[in-house]
Amino acid sequence: MNYKNVTKAKFIKRPNRFIAEVEIDGKTEIVHVKNTGRCKELLIPGCEVWLTAPGTPDRKTKYDLVAVRKSNGVLFNIDSQAPNKVVKEWLDKKDYSKVIPEYTYGDSRVDFYMEKTGKDGSIEKYLMEVKGCTLEFDGIGYFPDAPTDRGVKHIRELIKAKKDGYNSAIAFVIQMDGVSEVRPYREMHPEFGEAMDDAKKAGVEILFFLCHVEKDSLEIIREVK
Repeated sequence: MNYKNVTKAKFIKRPNRFIAEVEIDGKTEIVHVKNTGRCKELLIPGCEVWLTAPGTPDRKTKYDLVAVRKSNGVLFNIDSQAPNKVVKEWLDKKDYSKVIPEYTYGDSRVDFYMEKTGKDGSIEKYLMEVKGCTLEFDGIGYFPDAPTDRGVKHIRELIKAKKDGYNSAIAFVIQMDGVSEVRPYREMHPEFGEAMDDAKKAGVEILFFLCHVEKDSLEIIREVK
Protein backbone atom coordinates (compact mmCIF):
# COMPACT_ATOMS: atom_id res chain seq x y z
CA MET A 1 0.00 0.00 0.00
CA ASN A 2 1.10 3.53 -0.73
CA TYR A 3 0.47 6.96 0.74
CA LYS A 4 0.07 10.17 -1.23
CA ASN A 5 1.14 13.69 -0.33
CA VAL A 6 3.82 12.63 2.19
CA THR A 7 5.51 15.35 4.27
CA LYS A 8 8.44 15.07 6.69
CA ALA A 9 8.09 16.71 10.12
CA LYS A 10 9.61 16.81 13.59
CA PHE A 11 7.62 15.38 16.48
CA ILE A 12 7.03 17.75 19.42
CA LYS A 13 4.51 16.10 21.73
CA ARG A 14 1.33 14.03 21.91
CA PRO A 15 -1.33 15.73 24.07
CA ASN A 16 -3.63 12.71 23.80
CA ARG A 17 -3.82 9.43 21.90
CA PHE A 18 -5.60 10.98 18.91
CA ILE A 19 -3.44 13.98 18.08
CA ALA A 20 0.17 15.15 18.06
CA GLU A 21 1.99 18.44 17.68
CA VAL A 22 4.67 18.46 14.99
CA GLU A 23 6.91 21.03 13.40
CA ILE A 24 6.81 21.57 9.63
CA ASP A 25 9.14 24.18 8.17
CA GLY A 26 9.40 25.93 11.53
CA LYS A 27 5.66 26.03 12.14
CA THR A 28 3.65 23.97 14.65
CA GLU A 29 0.88 21.82 13.20
CA ILE A 30 -1.74 19.64 14.95
CA VAL A 31 -1.99 16.25 13.22
CA HIS A 32 -4.07 13.10 13.65
CA VAL A 33 -2.19 10.05 14.97
CA LYS A 34 -3.37 6.91 13.15
CA ASN A 35 -2.59 4.68 16.12
CA THR A 36 -4.26 4.79 19.55
CA GLY A 37 -1.52 2.63 21.11
CA ARG A 38 1.05 4.13 23.43
CA CYS A 39 4.05 4.22 21.04
CA LYS A 40 6.10 5.78 23.86
CA GLU A 41 9.36 4.24 22.67
CA LEU A 42 8.76 5.70 19.17
CA LEU A 43 7.19 9.13 19.56
CA ILE A 44 10.00 10.91 21.35
CA PRO A 45 10.34 14.72 21.14
CA GLY A 46 12.58 15.66 18.23
CA CYS A 47 12.20 12.42 16.27
CA GLU A 48 11.50 12.34 12.53
CA VAL A 49 7.93 11.58 11.52
CA TRP A 50 6.11 11.37 8.20
CA LEU A 51 2.66 12.67 7.51
CA THR A 52 0.15 12.11 4.76
CA ALA A 53 -2.52 14.58 3.66
CA PRO A 54 -5.55 12.55 2.52
CA GLY A 55 -7.40 15.64 1.36
CA THR A 56 -10.67 14.54 2.94
CA PRO A 57 -13.20 17.41 3.07
CA ASP A 58 -14.18 18.91 6.45
CA ARG A 59 -11.30 17.31 8.37
CA LYS A 60 -10.24 18.93 11.64
CA THR A 61 -6.59 18.14 10.84
CA LYS A 62 -4.90 18.32 7.46
CA TYR A 63 -2.37 15.54 8.15
CA ASP A 64 -2.24 11.97 9.45
CA LEU A 65 0.94 10.79 11.19
CA VAL A 66 1.77 7.40 9.65
CA ALA A 67 5.50 6.72 10.12
CA VAL A 68 8.29 7.49 12.58
CA ARG A 69 12.03 6.84 12.68
CA LYS A 70 13.04 5.21 15.97
CA SER A 71 16.16 6.29 17.83
CA ASN A 72 17.94 3.19 16.45
CA GLY A 73 17.43 4.49 12.90
CA VAL A 74 14.71 2.00 11.91
CA LEU A 75 11.62 3.37 10.17
CA PHE A 76 8.30 2.22 11.65
CA ASN A 77 4.87 2.41 10.05
CA ILE A 78 2.40 3.11 12.89
CA ASP A 79 -0.82 3.34 10.86
CA SER A 80 -3.21 0.96 12.65
CA GLN A 81 -5.34 0.64 9.50
CA ALA A 82 -2.40 -0.40 7.33
CA PRO A 83 -2.05 -4.07 8.46
CA ASN A 84 -5.49 -5.09 7.21
CA LYS A 85 -4.94 -3.26 3.94
CA VAL A 86 -1.62 -4.95 3.17
CA VAL A 87 -2.96 -8.35 4.22
CA LYS A 88 -5.90 -7.90 1.85
CA GLU A 89 -3.43 -7.10 -0.94
CA TRP A 90 -1.44 -10.22 0.00
CA LEU A 91 -4.46 -12.55 0.18
CA ASP A 92 -5.79 -11.33 -3.17
CA LYS A 93 -2.58 -12.64 -4.78
CA LYS A 94 -3.03 -16.12 -3.31
CA ASP A 95 -5.16 -19.01 -4.53
CA TYR A 96 -8.24 -18.30 -2.44
CA SER A 97 -11.54 -18.46 -4.28
CA LYS A 98 -13.09 -16.03 -1.83
CA VAL A 99 -11.72 -13.34 0.53
CA ILE A 100 -14.20 -11.50 2.76
CA PRO A 101 -13.01 -8.78 5.18
CA GLU A 102 -14.72 -8.17 8.53
CA TYR A 103 -16.50 -11.51 8.71
CA THR A 104 -18.94 -12.11 11.57
CA TYR A 105 -18.25 -15.33 13.45
CA GLY A 106 -19.77 -16.06 16.85
CA ASP A 107 -19.77 -12.89 18.93
CA SER A 108 -16.88 -11.30 17.06
CA ARG A 109 -16.05 -9.72 13.74
CA VAL A 110 -12.95 -11.51 12.45
CA ASP A 111 -10.69 -9.62 10.06
CA PHE A 112 -10.81 -12.11 7.17
CA TYR A 113 -12.76 -15.13 6.02
CA MET A 114 -11.32 -17.07 3.07
CA GLU A 115 -12.26 -20.09 1.02
CA LYS A 116 -10.35 -22.48 -1.21
CA THR A 117 -12.28 -24.64 -3.65
CA GLY A 118 -10.84 -28.07 -4.38
CA LYS A 119 -10.89 -29.83 -7.73
CA ASP A 120 -13.68 -32.03 -6.41
CA GLY A 121 -15.74 -28.97 -5.48
CA SER A 122 -15.02 -29.23 -1.77
CA ILE A 123 -14.63 -25.96 0.13
CA GLU A 124 -11.96 -25.34 2.75
CA LYS A 125 -12.76 -22.50 5.14
CA TYR A 126 -10.30 -20.10 6.79
CA LEU A 127 -10.52 -17.40 9.44
CA MET A 128 -7.72 -14.93 10.09
CA GLU A 129 -7.33 -12.23 12.72
CA VAL A 130 -4.73 -9.55 11.93
CA LYS A 131 -2.61 -7.71 14.51
CA GLY A 132 -0.21 -4.88 13.69
CA CYS A 133 3.09 -4.96 15.59
CA THR A 134 4.87 -1.65 16.23
CA LEU A 135 6.65 -2.60 19.47
CA GLU A 136 10.25 -3.88 19.25
CA PHE A 137 12.96 -4.68 21.76
CA ASP A 138 16.39 -5.97 20.69
CA GLY A 139 15.19 -7.13 17.28
CA ILE A 140 12.10 -8.97 18.57
CA GLY A 141 8.55 -7.75 18.03
CA TYR A 142 6.01 -7.77 20.86
CA PHE A 143 2.24 -7.48 21.06
CA PRO A 144 0.25 -5.82 22.56
CA ASP A 145 1.69 -2.46 23.61
CA ALA A 146 -1.46 -1.84 25.70
CA PRO A 147 -3.98 -4.24 27.32
CA THR A 148 -6.45 -5.60 24.77
CA ASP A 149 -9.47 -7.50 26.03
CA ARG A 150 -10.81 -7.39 22.48
CA GLY A 151 -7.68 -9.17 21.26
CA VAL A 152 -8.12 -11.92 23.85
CA LYS A 153 -11.75 -12.35 22.83
CA HIS A 154 -10.78 -12.74 19.17
CA ILE A 155 -8.21 -15.42 20.00
CA ARG A 156 -10.84 -17.36 21.98
CA GLU A 157 -13.17 -17.17 18.96
CA LEU A 158 -10.43 -18.54 16.70
CA ILE A 159 -9.88 -21.46 19.07
CA LYS A 160 -13.60 -22.23 18.90
CA ALA A 161 -13.54 -21.90 15.10
CA LYS A 162 -10.67 -24.39 14.91
CA LYS A 163 -12.78 -26.89 16.84
CA ASP A 164 -15.64 -26.19 14.42
CA GLY A 165 -13.48 -27.19 11.45
CA TYR A 166 -12.11 -23.86 10.25
CA ASN A 167 -8.45 -23.25 9.47
CA SER A 168 -7.78 -20.52 12.03
CA ALA A 169 -4.83 -18.14 12.09
CA ILE A 170 -3.52 -15.15 14.00
CA ALA A 171 -1.40 -13.00 11.68
CA PHE A 172 1.04 -10.40 12.98
CA VAL A 173 1.98 -7.70 10.47
CA ILE A 174 5.44 -6.50 11.53
CA GLN A 175 5.44 -2.78 10.67
CA MET A 176 9.22 -2.39 10.55
CA ASP A 177 12.18 -3.94 8.72
CA GLY A 178 14.56 -6.42 10.30
CA VAL A 179 12.16 -8.24 12.63
CA SER A 180 10.86 -11.74 11.87
CA GLU A 181 9.16 -12.81 15.11
CA VAL A 182 6.47 -11.45 17.42
CA ARG A 183 6.08 -12.64 21.00
CA PRO A 184 3.23 -11.96 23.45
CA TYR A 185 4.10 -9.00 25.66
CA ARG A 186 3.10 -10.81 28.83
CA GLU A 187 4.26 -8.05 31.16
CA MET A 188 1.74 -5.72 29.52
CA HIS A 189 -1.18 -8.16 29.29
CA PRO A 190 -0.73 -11.65 30.86
CA GLU A 191 -4.16 -12.80 29.67
CA PHE A 192 -3.19 -12.20 26.05
CA GLY A 193 -0.12 -14.41 26.53
CA GLU A 194 -2.27 -17.13 28.07
CA ALA A 195 -4.73 -16.93 25.18
CA MET A 196 -1.86 -17.25 22.69
CA ASP A 197 -0.59 -20.34 24.51
CA ASP A 198 -4.05 -21.89 24.35
CA ALA A 199 -4.32 -21.02 20.64
CA LYS A 200 -1.07 -22.83 19.84
CA LYS A 201 -2.22 -25.90 21.76
CA ALA A 202 -5.51 -25.87 19.87
CA GLY A 203 -3.73 -25.79 16.50
CA VAL A 204 -4.41 -22.17 15.57
CA GLU A 205 -1.69 -21.05 13.17
CA ILE A 206 0.57 -18.17 14.20
CA LEU A 207 1.75 -16.22 11.15
CA PHE A 208 4.29 -13.41 10.86
CA PHE A 209 4.08 -11.08 7.87
CA LEU A 210 7.51 -9.51 7.37
CA CYS A 211 7.31 -6.06 5.84
CA HIS A 212 9.39 -3.42 4.13
CA VAL A 213 8.64 0.12 5.27
CA GLU A 214 9.22 3.33 3.36
CA LYS A 215 8.05 6.79 4.36
CA ASP A 216 5.25 6.51 1.80
CA SER A 217 4.53 2.76 1.73
CA LEU A 218 4.13 -0.53 3.58
CA GLU A 219 4.62 -3.83 1.78
CA ILE A 220 4.53 -7.47 2.90
CA ILE A 221 7.63 -9.21 1.57
CA ARG A 222 7.34 -12.64 3.18
CA GLU A 223 5.10 -14.85 5.31
CA VAL A 224 6.65 -16.90 8.11
CA LYS A 225 4.74 -19.60 10.00
